[in-house]
Amino acid sequence: MARSRDTLIVTHLLAILVGVVVGMVLPPLSLGSRPTPVPKARIAAAPAVTSNPNAGADRSVTPAGGSSASVADASGLQLQIPVQGVRADQLLDTYTQARSDSRVHNAIDIMAAEGTSVLAAADGRLVKLYTSAAGGLTAYQFLPGDRFSLYYAHLSAYAPGLAEGQFLRRGQVLGYVGHTGNASPDAPHLHFAVNALAADDGWSNGTPLNPYPLLQRALTPAPIQ
Repeated sequence: MARSRDTLIVTHLLAILVGVVVGMVLPPLSLGSRPTPVPKARIAAAPAVTSNPNAGADRSVTPAGGSSASVADASGLQLQIPVQGVRADQLLDTYTQARSDSRVHNAIDIMAAEGTSVLAAADGRLVKLYTSAAGGLTAYQFLPGDRFSLYYAHLSAYAPGLAEGQFLRRGQVLGYVGHTGNASPDAPHLHFAVNALAADDGWSNGTPLNPYPLLQRALTPAPIQ
C-alpha cells in the first residue's frame, strides 16, 4: 500500500511538471479572444472654412513702389469719364456681367456713337498699343507710380500721332469709339478697365477693379475736344 501511494504521488507530480512545461512552450488557447488593437492614424486638421463667399476678393498687390495697391487705394483715384460728352448718370455698371466661355466682364462698357472721342481718364504713360481678337484696337496706360493701369478697347482708330511711351494728360484724345474685336457693330462702345498693379505685373496683367464707382465721382461731362 505504501508503494502504491508513493507511485501516485510521483505520477501526480510528473503531471504537474508536464503541464507547467507545456504552458511555457505553447501560448494559451482562448476562444473568442480580441485582436490586438491597431493604433489610429493621426488625421491632420482641415483648414477653417469661412462663411464669407467674398473673402479674399479684395486682395492687395505689391506695386513697383513697394507699398500695396488695393481697392481702398483706388477709391482715391481722380478719373475723368473717358468718352466725350458722357455723364456719370448715363453710365451702367456692367462690371459683373457674364460673357461667353464663362468669362467675367471685369470692365464697364460706355456706349457712344461710332467715332466719338475717347479721352485719357487720368494723367499717365501710354505703355502699349495692341490689337487683339477680343479687344480689337486697344491702348494700355500706366498711372504715375505704376500702381494702376487703365485699359481702353474696341477703338475704331487711334488719335493722330499717338505712340507708345507718350505721357497723356487727363482729357487728351487717345482714340475713337468703335466696335473692333468682338464688339457688335450695332452697339459701338468703349470697353474701359482699371487694374491694380503688382511689381512684376506687365502691361496686360493686374487685379481688376470696378471702374463704375470710380467714375461716379466724375460728375461733370467730359470736355468737348
